[in-house]
Amino acid sequence: MLLAGCQDPASTNQGSSRSEIRIVGSSTVFPFAKKVAEEFVNFDPERRSPILESTGTGGGVELFCSGVGANTPDIVNASRRMKKGEFDRCTANGVDGIIEIVIGFDGIALAQAQNGPRISLSVEEFYTALAANPFGKGANKAIRWPDINPALPDTRINIFGPPATSGTRDALEEIIMEKGCKSDPAIKALSDSDKDRFEEICHSVRTDQAYTDTGENDNLIVQKLSTNPDAVGIFSYSYLADNADTVRGVPINGVEPTYATIENGTYPGARTLYIYVKKKHVDVIPGLREYLAEFMRGGEHEGYLTRIGLIAAPEKVRGEMLGRIKTLTTLDGAELK
Repeated sequence: MLLAGCQDPASTNQGSSRSEIRIVGSSTVFPFAKKVAEEFVNFDPERRSPILESTGTGGGVELFCSGVGANTPDIVNASRRMKKGEFDRCTANGVDGIIEIVIGFDGIALAQAQNGPRISLSVEEFYTALAANPFGKGANKAIRWPDINPALPDTRINIFGPPATSGTRDALEEIIMEKGCKSDPAIKALSDSDKDRFEEICHSVRTDQAYTDTGENDNLIVQKLSTNPDAVGIFSYSYLADNADTVRGVPINGVEPTYATIENGTYPGARTLYIYVKKKHVDVIPGLREYLAEFMRGGEHEGYLTRIGLIAAPEKVRGEMLGRIKTLTTLDGAELK
């Protein structure tokens, strides 16, 4: 029994293993992973359907890094890159072979109801509205958009967005809020002299009624916008594309969130999407390698995942990812932040 456990790292303590793939993580990547799971089973009905759980990126990585074995996930979906601290925790728990796969791109979209007053924001204006302590000058007192810029619609600041455990929230803080925060030269200089203070000022989201944490459910934000036409929502571009009949994108720095602007990087909220896989589980959990290959097939240009909102990665990147799946090349944590 002990020998079986050593030979089979994805086994339970009794030496048995799962017959289905287990996936946790990002709510943004969830619809793509679910579609891949459907195609994976359709291709071969003898395969067991993967078990998917939308936990948010942070919660998913925590589960993924808890150890190896049949009682732990095989894959974590992530809407931002794994952090160095997370990688170190994985290693400490025996998850010492992690394969990082870029599945494509997405955008953190700001959106509003189609019948809402049109609004366009700069990264500085958006940061000033959302930050708990804008530019380190005290608690945020802005109640209405004209408190930030008189040219903006005279409506209350009412933003629906993701929780702190979400990769979308991490990316929002690092990609959009940080850009707006750095518009102040003194704060920009702080990023080199006092990184902790810089992140406290630039990444902290206000906790009053101006911002509502709606949990790991982007569809709920879409619903909230339909009943709150003056509000702004924050979610994945794929949900914006899927609900274009009821919501529209809010331009940032004059650039609207579209497939083209995310693909070419001109939209300030563009981001990379990932899946992370335990090498020790590959070829132990049935179909895991084939599932990864199916993800790459669905994410190719004109593939079925691009039809539901994924922005395809360039062919050079896709080729590199296919190589990683073939050779099971693992991530070097030294390059993480």
